[in-house]
This record gives sequence, C-alpha cells and structure tokens, in this order.
Amino acid sequence: MTLSHHVEVDAARFRKELLFVCCKSDDPTTDRVRQLHDILPSPTDKMLSPEIVQGQVIISSPKGFSHQGLAMKVEGSARLQLSTKSAGLFDSFYNNVAPLELVYFHLPVAPAGKVPPGISKFPFEFELQGNDGQELLETYHGVYVSVKYEIVCDCIRGIMKNKLHKTLEFVVEVPLREPLPDSPEEFHITPESLENVRPQSLSAMPYFHITGKVHRTNCPVNLPFTGEIITEEAKSPIKSVELQLIRVESVAHAAFKVEFETNVVVLFENGNMITENFPITLYR
Repeated sequence: MTLSHHVEVDAARFRKELLFVCCKSDDPTTDRVRQLHDILPSPTDKMLSPEIVQGQVIISSPKGFSHQGLAMKVEGSARLQLSTKSAGLFDSFYNNVAPLELVYFHLPVAPAGKVPPGISKFPFEFELQGNDGQELLETYHGVYVSVKYEIVCDCIRGIMKNKLHKTLEFVVEVPLREPLPDSPEEFHITPESLENVRPQSLSAMPYFHITGKVHRTNCPVNLPFTGEIITEEAKSPIKSVELQLIRVESVAHAAFKVEFETNVVVLFENGNMITENFPITLYR
C-alpha cells in the first residue's frame, strides 16, 4: 500500500468536532475522506493478509480543543449471531460458543495535546496479521455466522466534553495459495429423478426432460455463479424455472457441530424464455 494524492475537507461547513478515518489504497482514485457513521462496506476497503494498512485519522474542529490522546484499536472476530431467522434454533448452545478472536491490538495514534481549529490529520500504519499466528478468515456476513473486522478510534477530551468515537469496518480477503479447479457438473431432471414426490403425484405429472450444466462447483466468492438449463422436452408448457442454491453455515465446537442451511433463490418467470432446446443462461 502506498500513500497517494492529498484529500481536502472544507472545514467551514462543520459546526462541531467530527472524527474521520481515511484508508489509503494502491488505487489513487479510491482515496476519500469519509465520516464514519455514513460508511458502508465497499470493495475499495478490501485488505489482503498480511498487508500494511495505512491511513489517516482526520479531526475537524471549529475552535480547537485539548485532548488526552488519540488511540485506535483493530479487532476482528468470527461469531454466532442471533436474528429473527435463527430465533430458537441454537439458543440452547449460543452462550457456550465463545467468539473466535482473529485480530486484536491497540495502536497509539497521537499523544495528549491540542487540536487546532480547522482540519488536523494524524497518519497511522499497521500490519494486518492474526493473533499469535491465527489464520485470518475472510469477511463474511451470513444469517447465523459473521466474520467482521473493524478499526475503532477514540479521542478522549476534557471532563465536560464527550469523547470522539468512530468505527470503520474493512473487508478482508484471503487469496488462495493455488486456484481451485472449476469441476463443472452436468445434471438431468425428469419426473423419475425427483425426490420426495408421492407416487400418485408422480403418475399424474406431465413428462419433462431438463438438462443443464453448472460451470464450476468450486465457487470463489469474487466470481459469479454461472451455468445453463435446457428444456429438452416438455409435454406441458413450462411457465417458470426456479433455481435454488443452498448455502451451509457450519459451527464446530468441542462437543458438537451444527450446520445451518439458508436458501438463495433465482426465479425465471418469463414463459417466453422457456422453449425447448434453447439454453437459459444462469448468472448469480
């Protein structure tokens, strides 16, 4: 990572003290100053491990103030998370599974002193590495499991003033040591190949023959899921095709291992698209 072009902030439009963080990337077009409570994760915040992360803490103050130091901590963890979808599924062991701490350290940014009126910038730099050789996991926001990395910055001011506190999430990608094989797979679907269908329903079902191909069964998250479906034969018109992907989130513990399934559905509803011997391209 290298520092790139300078970014200016208009101090005249600020009426109170604000704390910013600006991370620098190798692409100078992605450098920007961002107020942290407005930040959403974006591809330009991706970090690779191990990597030197550089940036600036930016404080905007109309009058200036004294402070007791500017401190930063970097933390990352993998943990279970409760949601409306998971209520009741793993409440019994949720408290028994502690979060897996991946990264945690403190970083002094500036000693106690004074912030002058206007814009003040404090550079920081750290190496992104796991705790005690802990292998880092890629950022993941699932339904039941999440892997999250954050920069937390605090500026302690006087007794009568609130501290400045902001948090920035950054995305971690772990590159593969060797590329995985695509391992494409073909499939054929007929009434006889369906599972969990009652025999009486099967006998009344119009005949159809659908073939298809998944271009890769090893799917890196930075590449699209692609494939195709071909209706070889259908005794009755097919009005829609629904593609259901099942994502499995696993949680391993000393005493047990639990897997949760979540569905991703792609629906092709245009009946004019579905004709015999004409491939439908899958892209997700």
